[in-house]
Amino acid sequence: MAPIKLGIPKGSLEAATVDLFAQAGWAIQPRARNYFPAIDDPDIACALVRAQEMGPYVAGGTLDAGLCGIDWILETEADVAVVADFLYSRSSDRPARWVLVVKQDSPVASVADLQGAVIATELVGYTRRYLAERGVDASVQFSWGATEAKVVEGLADAAVELTETGSTIRAHGLRIVAEVLQTHTVLVASHAAMADAWRRDKIEQVALLLRAALDARGKVVLKMNVPADRIDQVTALLPSLHAPTVAHLTDPAWLAVETVVDRARVRTLVPQLKAAGAEGILELALNKIC
Repeated sequence: MAPIKLGIPKGSLEAATVDLFAQAGWAIQPRARNYFPAIDDPDIACALVRAQEMGPYVAGGTLDAGLCGIDWILETEADVAVVADFLYSRSSDRPARWVLVVKQDSPVASVADLQGAVIATELVGYTRRYLAERGVDASVQFSWGATEAKVVEGLADAAVELTETGSTIRAHGLRIVAEVLQTHTVLVASHAAMADAWRRDKIEQVALLLRAALDARGKVVLKMNVPADRIDQVTALLPSLHAPTVAHLTDPAWLAVETVVDRARVRTLVPQLKAAGAEGILELALNKIC
């Protein structure tokens, strides 16, 4: 059976995607001057593809599956199956947003005020549909980059640009008028690949383990020993996926307890556990939660 052809997004999402695959159990190694990185799975063949082209390549059968932002699937209106949604981006695990921006001193207060305006963006098709749905007739022009600068320099009245925090937009002296689209990463597959049992199972395996890796981020395992007569006080403090695991030790006066908690809670939880009688508290990192 030929391996599935999997698209890895080239550019801003590339490093984050390779890191996520490593956490999920696949090592992807780039090759110099080559768009086909190696992967330690004979059932997968990788290709680096621009996110903007991922949907059409998958829909057309050049790739069986690929990862990219849902924004580019909506932009190209690619006929693909969305297998899984993932919340990770180039620099964080927060969703990115396409926002409509203008100069700070612009009279534009809402989308309706953009009638007849010139708007620069990479997200041309989606922006045109967004404006048409709101009855706004504007000239949406493709921008090859430095989109905010076109507004600053007066080459466009507004821009639709991607942001995570909005800090770059504010630094350019611009303000956000409206959020056009909130985006996140998706694993998409061709309908032909999903109709083939072997390919569907492999793609769903990838989806499952990527999801498990993401679910493990920000969580840790806490393990500790607890006096048997203090077990109720300690377990009352502990969050868990279902319930903390409690096991007997060879010393009947002590119990072993472990649970999964949010990493951010550890700094306040450990002192509370110590005060409640827990000892030998260990914090262990997680790779996956299935």
